Amino acid sequence: MKSHIYIAIFVMLGVCNNVFAQEDTTAGEKDIIIKTGNTTVIADSLLDASTTNISRSDTAQRKKQKLLFEPDPKKAGMFASILPGSGQVYNRQYWKLPIVYAILGTAGYFIWYNYDQYREFRTAYISRLDASTANDQYPLYDISDLKRIQDGFRQDLDIIVLLTTVGYAAQILDAVASAHLRNFDISPDISMELQPVIGPNYAGVGLVVNFK
Repeated sequence: MKSHIYIAIFVMLGVCNNVFAQEDTTAGEKDIIIKTGNTTVIADSLLDASTTNISRSDTAQRKKQKLLFEPDPKKAGMFASILPGSGQVYNRQYWKLPIVYAILGTAGYFIWYNYDQYREFRTAYISRLDASTANDQYPLYDISDLKRIQDGFRQDLDIIVLLTTVGYAAQILDAVASAHLRNFDISPDISMELQPVIGPNYAGVGLVVNFK
């Protein structure tokens, strides 16, 4: 009778040992326990936390990239060539629009003024050549004065038209360059300083650029 009890006890102990061994193995597969001094850390928990932080940082970076506006230089140049100032609007540089139209508006006014004056003095000069005073609005000027004033306004008109063309091209180039440099990174971590440089046979000062 006692032998049967001992056998039953041994069987129960063996089953319990197997159960506890399986539980320890399963726990070992899930969590790796690292002991450092008096600190105990579960490696699997750290892995989950680091993965969560990485995923959050990736998500934030992707959102930032989506919010970051990247204009197309070709489109900016095309818009600016069709309508002055539209390239700056496309680049979201709205503050440049009044500058562009102020320059072009001023140029347009001087083109109109010089052309109007040139036309009047040209008409008076032609009337004086024909010995007619019907269209002569400047009787106090002789024919040489009319010719000189007419040529002066014509020269000013040519210069203003040339400058207006240059300004028109400049606003196109500004739109293209601004689109290229829209997201150009000028990092505040870039530092430049002079440091002593010592070699085997020389000593001097060198310019060192650090990128952090």
